[in-house]
Amino acid sequence: MKLFQCSNCNNPVYFENTSCEKCGNDLGYLYEDEKIISFPMNSLPVANPVNKEQVLLYCANYELDACNWLVPAKSDNPYCEACSTNHIIPDLSYPENKLDWQKIEAAKRRLFYSLHKLKLPVKFIIDDAPFNLSFDFLASDPNDPNGVKTGHNNGLITLNIQEANAAHREYIKEQLSERYRTLLGHFRHEVGHFYWDVLIKNNPQNLKEFRALFGDDREDYGEALQKHYKNGAPDNWRDNYISSYATMHAWEDWAETWAHYLHLMDVLETSFNFGLTLDPEISKVPNLRVACDFDPYDGADMRKIIKHYLPLTYSINSLNRSMGHADAYPFILSEPVIKKLNFIHKVVHL
Repeated sequence: MKLFQCSNCNNPVYFENTSCEKCGNDLGYLYEDEKIISFPMNSLPVANPVNKEQVLLYCANYELDACNWLVPAKSDNPYCEACSTNHIIPDLSYPENKLDWQKIEAAKRRLFYSLHKLKLPVKFIIDDAPFNLSFDFLASDPNDPNGVKTGHNNGLITLNIQEANAAHREYIKEQLSERYRTLLGHFRHEVGHFYWDVLIKNNPQNLKEFRALFGDDREDYGEALQKHYKNGAPDNWRDNYISSYATMHAWEDWAETWAHYLHLMDVLETSFNFGLTLDPEISKVPNLRVACDFDPYDGADMRKIIKHYLPLTYSINSLNRSMGHADAYPFILSEPVIKKLNFIHKVVHL
Protein backbone atom coordinates (compact mmCIF):
# COMPACT_ATOMS: atom_id res chain seq x y z
CA MET A 1 0.00 0.00 0.00
CA LYS A 2 1.08 3.58 -0.59
CA LEU A 3 1.87 5.94 2.27
CA PHE A 4 -0.50 8.67 3.37
CA GLN A 5 -0.08 12.06 5.02
CA CYS A 6 -2.37 14.55 6.66
CA SER A 7 -2.96 17.20 3.99
CA ASN A 8 -2.97 19.88 6.70
CA CYS A 9 0.25 19.21 8.65
CA ASN A 10 1.96 16.46 6.57
CA ASN A 11 2.00 14.06 9.51
CA PRO A 12 2.19 10.43 8.29
CA VAL A 13 -1.14 8.68 8.82
CA TYR A 14 -2.46 5.18 8.33
CA PHE A 15 -5.04 4.10 5.79
CA GLU A 16 -7.51 3.41 8.61
CA ASN A 17 -7.08 6.71 10.51
CA THR A 18 -10.10 8.97 10.98
CA SER A 19 -8.15 11.81 12.60
CA CYS A 20 -4.62 13.18 12.64
CA GLU A 21 -2.79 12.63 15.93
CA LYS A 22 -0.66 15.74 15.35
CA CYS A 23 -3.06 18.53 14.29
CA GLY A 24 -6.39 16.99 15.30
CA ASN A 25 -8.02 17.36 11.88
CA ASP A 26 -10.46 14.75 10.68
CA LEU A 27 -9.36 12.49 7.83
CA GLY A 28 -11.24 10.83 4.99
CA TYR A 29 -10.27 8.61 2.08
CA LEU A 30 -11.04 9.39 -1.56
CA TYR A 31 -11.40 6.01 -3.29
CA GLU A 32 -11.12 7.12 -6.91
CA ASP A 33 -8.16 9.43 -6.23
CA GLU A 34 -6.45 7.12 -3.72
CA LYS A 35 -5.88 10.04 -1.36
CA ILE A 36 -6.52 10.82 2.28
CA ILE A 37 -7.68 14.39 2.80
CA SER A 38 -7.72 16.43 6.00
CA PHE A 39 -10.35 18.90 7.18
CA PRO A 40 -11.21 20.66 10.47
CA MET A 41 -12.96 18.50 13.04
CA ASN A 42 -16.73 18.18 12.53
CA SER A 43 -16.64 20.45 9.45
CA LEU A 44 -18.37 18.16 6.95
CA PRO A 45 -19.61 18.60 4.30
CA VAL A 46 -16.39 19.82 2.66
CA ALA A 47 -15.31 20.53 -0.90
CA ASN A 48 -13.37 17.82 -2.69
CA PRO A 49 -9.83 19.25 -3.13
CA VAL A 50 -9.43 17.19 -6.31
CA ASN A 51 -12.81 18.27 -7.74
CA LYS A 52 -13.83 21.64 -6.26
CA GLU A 53 -17.39 21.35 -7.58
CA GLN A 54 -18.02 18.22 -5.54
CA VAL A 55 -19.02 18.30 -1.87
CA LEU A 56 -18.17 15.34 0.35
CA LEU A 57 -19.57 13.55 3.37
CA TYR A 58 -18.45 10.48 5.27
CA CYS A 59 -19.82 7.09 4.25
CA ALA A 60 -22.86 6.23 6.37
CA ASN A 61 -20.88 3.52 8.16
CA TYR A 62 -18.60 6.18 9.65
CA GLU A 63 -21.28 6.72 12.30
CA LEU A 64 -20.77 3.09 13.32
CA ASP A 65 -16.96 3.48 13.49
CA ALA A 66 -16.75 1.14 10.52
CA CYS A 67 -15.53 3.35 7.65
CA ASN A 68 -13.44 6.45 6.93
CA TRP A 69 -14.20 6.82 3.22
CA LEU A 70 -15.87 9.86 1.69
CA VAL A 71 -18.85 9.98 -0.67
CA PRO A 72 -20.44 12.77 -2.74
CA ALA A 73 -23.00 14.64 -0.64
CA LYS A 74 -25.46 14.64 -3.55
CA SER A 75 -25.21 10.90 -4.16
CA ASP A 76 -28.35 8.81 -3.75
CA ASN A 77 -26.16 6.16 -2.13
CA PRO A 78 -24.92 7.09 1.37
CA TYR A 79 -22.38 4.26 1.32
CA CYS A 80 -18.89 4.20 -0.18
CA GLU A 81 -17.69 1.83 -2.89
CA ALA A 82 -16.64 -0.81 -0.36
CA CYS A 83 -19.60 -0.60 2.02
CA SER A 84 -22.08 -0.59 -0.89
CA THR A 85 -21.22 -4.22 -1.58
CA ASN A 86 -22.62 -5.40 1.76
CA HIS A 87 -25.68 -7.62 1.39
CA ILE A 88 -26.05 -8.73 5.01
CA ILE A 89 -24.21 -7.51 8.10
CA PRO A 90 -24.48 -9.04 11.58
CA ASP A 91 -26.87 -7.88 14.28
CA LEU A 92 -25.01 -4.88 15.68
CA SER A 93 -27.07 -4.78 18.86
CA TYR A 94 -24.61 -7.37 20.18
CA PRO A 95 -21.39 -5.49 21.09
CA GLU A 96 -19.14 -8.40 20.10
CA ASN A 97 -20.77 -8.53 16.65
CA LYS A 98 -20.17 -4.83 16.13
CA LEU A 99 -16.50 -5.13 17.10
CA ASP A 100 -16.01 -8.11 14.78
CA TRP A 101 -17.77 -6.32 11.94
CA GLN A 102 -15.60 -3.22 12.33
CA LYS A 103 -12.49 -5.37 11.94
CA ILE A 104 -14.01 -7.09 8.92
CA GLU A 105 -14.80 -3.78 7.22
CA ALA A 106 -11.25 -2.56 7.82
CA ALA A 107 -9.84 -5.63 6.08
CA LYS A 108 -12.34 -5.33 3.24
CA ARG A 109 -11.31 -1.74 2.54
CA ARG A 110 -7.72 -2.92 2.10
CA LEU A 111 -8.98 -5.49 -0.39
CA PHE A 112 -10.81 -2.78 -2.32
CA TYR A 113 -7.68 -0.64 -2.37
CA SER A 114 -5.81 -3.45 -4.14
CA LEU A 115 -8.64 -4.12 -6.59
CA HIS A 116 -8.73 -0.44 -7.51
CA LYS A 117 -4.96 -0.36 -8.03
CA LEU A 118 -5.32 -3.34 -10.37
CA LYS A 119 -8.23 -1.64 -12.16
CA LEU A 120 -10.49 -4.59 -11.38
CA PRO A 121 -14.19 -3.62 -11.25
CA VAL A 122 -16.61 -5.37 -8.91
CA LYS A 123 -19.63 -5.10 -11.21
CA PHE A 124 -19.93 -6.99 -14.49
CA ILE A 125 -22.43 -8.17 -17.08
CA ILE A 126 -21.98 -11.87 -17.85
CA ASP A 127 -24.36 -13.69 -20.21
CA ASP A 128 -26.55 -10.57 -20.30
CA ALA A 129 -27.05 -10.66 -16.53
CA PRO A 130 -25.49 -8.60 -13.72
CA PHE A 131 -22.63 -10.34 -11.93
CA ASN A 132 -21.62 -8.22 -8.96
CA LEU A 133 -19.43 -8.76 -5.93
CA SER A 134 -21.35 -8.73 -2.64
CA PHE A 135 -20.86 -9.84 0.95
CA ASP A 136 -22.76 -11.58 3.72
CA PHE A 137 -21.13 -11.22 7.13
CA LEU A 138 -22.92 -13.73 9.33
CA ALA A 139 -22.79 -14.94 12.92
CA SER A 140 -23.23 -18.65 13.56
CA ASP A 141 -26.31 -19.83 15.42
CA PRO A 142 -25.02 -21.68 18.51
CA ASN A 143 -27.79 -24.25 17.98
CA ASP A 144 -26.71 -24.95 14.40
CA PRO A 145 -24.06 -27.72 14.35
CA ASN A 146 -22.96 -26.73 10.84
CA GLY A 147 -22.44 -23.04 11.57
CA VAL A 148 -21.66 -20.41 8.95
CA LYS A 149 -19.25 -21.54 6.25
CA THR A 150 -16.97 -18.98 4.66
CA GLY A 151 -17.04 -19.23 0.88
CA HIS A 152 -18.06 -17.82 -2.50
CA ASN A 153 -21.13 -18.54 -4.59
CA ASN A 154 -22.01 -16.70 -7.79
CA GLY A 155 -20.52 -13.37 -6.72
CA LEU A 156 -21.64 -13.54 -3.08
CA ILE A 157 -18.88 -13.98 -0.51
CA THR A 158 -20.01 -15.26 2.88
CA LEU A 159 -17.75 -14.73 5.88
CA ASN A 160 -18.25 -16.11 9.37
CA ILE A 161 -17.71 -13.07 11.58
CA GLN A 162 -15.91 -15.25 14.15
CA GLU A 163 -12.93 -14.98 11.80
CA ALA A 164 -12.49 -11.47 13.21
CA ASN A 165 -11.86 -12.98 16.65
CA ALA A 166 -8.12 -13.58 16.91
CA ALA A 167 -8.43 -16.41 19.44
CA HIS A 168 -10.99 -18.27 17.31
CA ARG A 169 -8.96 -17.72 14.16
CA GLU A 170 -5.81 -19.04 15.81
CA TYR A 171 -7.71 -22.09 17.07
CA ILE A 172 -8.96 -22.92 13.57
CA LYS A 173 -5.50 -22.29 12.17
CA GLU A 174 -4.06 -24.89 14.57
CA GLN A 175 -6.89 -27.35 13.93
CA LEU A 176 -6.29 -27.20 10.17
CA SER A 177 -2.47 -27.07 10.48
CA GLU A 178 -2.41 -23.82 8.54
CA ARG A 179 0.60 -21.53 8.49
CA TYR A 180 -1.30 -18.35 7.75
CA ARG A 181 -4.86 -17.25 8.51
CA THR A 182 -5.97 -13.61 8.54
CA LEU A 183 -9.09 -11.62 7.75
CA LEU A 184 -7.38 -9.95 4.81
CA GLY A 185 -6.19 -13.35 3.61
CA HIS A 186 -9.78 -14.62 3.64
CA PHE A 187 -10.94 -11.69 1.54
CA ARG A 188 -8.11 -12.08 -0.93
CA HIS A 189 -8.76 -15.81 -1.29
CA GLU A 190 -12.53 -15.61 -1.68
CA VAL A 191 -12.41 -12.74 -4.16
CA GLY A 192 -10.14 -14.96 -6.23
CA HIS A 193 -13.12 -17.25 -6.84
CA PHE A 194 -15.14 -14.25 -7.99
CA TYR A 195 -12.49 -13.21 -10.50
CA TRP A 196 -12.11 -16.79 -11.74
CA ASP A 197 -15.72 -16.53 -12.87
CA VAL A 198 -14.98 -13.16 -14.47
CA LEU A 199 -11.56 -13.69 -16.04
CA ILE A 200 -11.33 -17.43 -16.72
CA LYS A 201 -14.66 -19.24 -16.87
CA ASN A 202 -15.96 -17.79 -20.14
CA ASN A 203 -12.65 -17.03 -21.84
CA PRO A 204 -11.58 -20.10 -23.89
CA GLN A 205 -7.91 -19.12 -24.16
CA ASN A 206 -7.57 -18.22 -20.48
CA LEU A 207 -9.43 -21.40 -19.51
CA LYS A 208 -7.08 -23.52 -21.61
CA GLU A 209 -4.00 -21.98 -20.01
CA PHE A 210 -5.60 -22.22 -16.57
CA ARG A 211 -6.18 -25.96 -16.91
CA ALA A 212 -2.61 -26.51 -18.06
CA LEU A 213 -1.30 -24.80 -14.92
CA PHE A 214 -3.88 -25.43 -12.20
CA GLY A 215 -5.67 -28.60 -13.29
CA ASP A 216 -9.17 -29.48 -14.48
CA ASP A 217 -11.88 -27.31 -12.92
CA ARG A 218 -14.50 -29.82 -14.09
CA GLU A 219 -13.49 -32.35 -11.43
CA ASP A 220 -16.19 -32.86 -8.79
CA TYR A 221 -15.57 -30.29 -6.08
CA GLY A 222 -17.46 -32.10 -3.32
CA GLU A 223 -15.52 -35.32 -3.88
CA ALA A 224 -12.25 -33.40 -3.98
CA LEU A 225 -13.11 -31.69 -0.69
CA GLN A 226 -13.92 -34.98 1.06
CA LYS A 227 -10.75 -36.58 -0.29
CA HIS A 228 -8.63 -33.68 0.89
CA TYR A 229 -9.97 -33.69 4.44
CA LYS A 230 -9.68 -37.47 4.61
CA ASN A 231 -6.21 -37.93 3.11
CA GLY A 232 -4.61 -34.50 3.31
CA ALA A 233 -2.17 -33.10 0.78
CA PRO A 234 0.55 -35.13 -0.95
CA ASP A 235 3.90 -35.12 0.85
CA ASN A 236 5.55 -33.24 -2.00
CA TRP A 237 2.86 -30.52 -2.33
CA ARG A 238 5.41 -27.72 -1.88
CA ASP A 239 6.94 -28.62 -5.24
CA ASN A 240 3.87 -27.40 -7.14
CA TYR A 241 1.53 -25.53 -4.79
CA ILE A 242 1.58 -22.45 -2.60
CA SER A 243 -0.27 -24.23 0.24
CA SER A 244 -1.55 -27.67 1.14
CA TYR A 245 -5.14 -26.47 0.68
CA ALA A 246 -4.32 -25.50 -2.90
CA THR A 247 -3.88 -29.21 -3.72
CA MET A 248 -7.58 -29.86 -3.06
CA HIS A 249 -9.05 -28.66 -6.38
CA ALA A 250 -8.06 -26.45 -9.30
CA TRP A 251 -10.42 -23.72 -8.06
CA GLU A 252 -8.72 -23.65 -4.66
CA ASP A 253 -5.28 -23.65 -6.23
CA TRP A 254 -6.32 -20.58 -8.22
CA ALA A 255 -7.86 -18.83 -5.19
CA GLU A 256 -4.86 -19.54 -2.96
CA THR A 257 -2.43 -18.35 -5.63
CA TRP A 258 -4.61 -15.30 -6.32
CA ALA A 259 -4.48 -14.37 -2.63
CA HIS A 260 -0.69 -14.59 -2.69
CA TYR A 261 -0.59 -12.46 -5.80
CA LEU A 262 -2.42 -9.72 -3.88
CA HIS A 263 -0.11 -10.28 -0.89
CA LEU A 264 3.04 -9.74 -2.88
CA MET A 265 1.74 -6.77 -4.85
CA ASP A 266 0.72 -4.96 -1.67
CA VAL A 267 3.94 -5.77 0.20
CA LEU A 268 6.09 -4.63 -2.70
CA GLU A 269 4.13 -1.40 -3.17
CA THR A 270 4.56 -0.63 0.52
CA SER A 271 8.29 -1.33 0.25
CA PHE A 272 8.54 0.94 -2.80
CA ASN A 273 6.79 3.77 -1.00
CA PHE A 274 9.15 3.41 1.95
CA GLY A 275 12.12 3.39 -0.42
CA LEU A 276 13.41 0.16 1.09
CA THR A 277 16.81 -1.11 0.07
CA LEU A 278 18.24 -4.38 1.33
CA ASP A 279 22.00 -4.64 1.63
CA PRO A 280 22.44 -7.39 4.22
CA GLU A 281 25.63 -8.15 6.08
CA ILE A 282 25.96 -11.54 4.46
CA SER A 283 28.50 -12.87 1.98
CA LYS A 284 28.13 -14.60 -1.36
CA VAL A 285 24.34 -14.21 -1.59
CA PRO A 286 23.94 -11.34 -4.07
CA ASN A 287 20.26 -12.04 -4.73
CA LEU A 288 19.40 -10.71 -1.25
CA ARG A 289 20.58 -7.24 -2.25
CA VAL A 290 17.70 -5.34 -3.81
CA ALA A 291 16.37 -1.81 -4.06
CA CYS A 292 12.59 -1.52 -4.13
CA ASP A 293 12.63 1.29 -6.66
CA PHE A 294 9.52 0.55 -8.72
CA ASP A 295 5.76 0.37 -8.19
CA PRO A 296 4.53 -3.17 -8.97
CA TYR A 297 1.14 -1.80 -10.01
CA ASP A 298 2.74 0.10 -12.89
CA GLY A 299 2.91 -3.04 -15.04
CA ALA A 300 6.25 -4.46 -13.92
CA ASP A 301 7.25 -7.91 -15.15
CA MET A 302 6.30 -10.68 -12.70
CA ARG A 303 9.84 -12.08 -12.67
CA LYS A 304 11.10 -8.68 -11.54
CA ILE A 305 8.40 -8.52 -8.88
CA ILE A 306 9.32 -11.99 -7.56
CA LYS A 307 13.03 -11.14 -7.62
CA HIS A 308 12.39 -8.25 -5.25
CA TYR A 309 9.68 -9.93 -3.20
CA LEU A 310 11.67 -12.96 -2.05
CA PRO A 311 14.45 -11.00 -0.29
CA LEU A 312 11.77 -8.83 1.31
CA THR A 313 10.02 -11.85 2.80
CA TYR A 314 13.31 -13.12 4.24
CA SER A 315 13.85 -9.70 5.80
CA ILE A 316 10.29 -9.41 7.14
CA ASN A 317 10.41 -12.94 8.56
CA SER A 318 13.71 -12.16 10.28
CA LEU A 319 12.25 -8.98 11.81
CA ASN A 320 9.23 -10.94 13.03
CA ARG A 321 11.45 -13.55 14.63
CA SER A 322 13.39 -10.77 16.36
CA MET A 323 10.11 -9.75 18.00
CA GLY A 324 9.18 -13.31 18.96
CA HIS A 325 6.51 -13.62 16.28
CA ALA A 326 5.97 -16.30 13.67
CA ASP A 327 7.05 -15.68 10.09
CA ALA A 328 4.90 -13.11 8.32
CA TYR A 329 5.26 -15.04 5.06
CA PRO A 330 5.89 -18.76 5.77
CA PHE A 331 5.68 -19.92 2.16
CA ILE A 332 7.94 -21.13 -0.62
CA LEU A 333 7.49 -19.89 -4.18
CA SER A 334 8.49 -22.87 -6.32
CA GLU A 335 8.91 -22.51 -10.07
CA PRO A 336 5.42 -23.94 -10.83
CA VAL A 337 3.90 -21.49 -8.35
CA ILE A 338 5.77 -18.60 -9.97
CA LYS A 339 4.35 -19.65 -13.35
CA LYS A 340 0.85 -19.58 -11.85
CA LEU A 341 1.49 -16.12 -10.39
CA ASN A 342 2.73 -14.96 -13.77
CA PHE A 343 -0.46 -16.24 -15.41
CA ILE A 344 -2.61 -14.33 -12.91
CA HIS A 345 -0.52 -11.21 -13.51
CA LYS A 346 -1.06 -11.61 -17.25
CA VAL A 347 -4.84 -12.09 -17.18
CA VAL A 348 -5.30 -9.21 -14.75
CA HIS A 349 -3.48 -6.88 -17.13
CA LEU A 350 -5.10 -8.06 -20.38
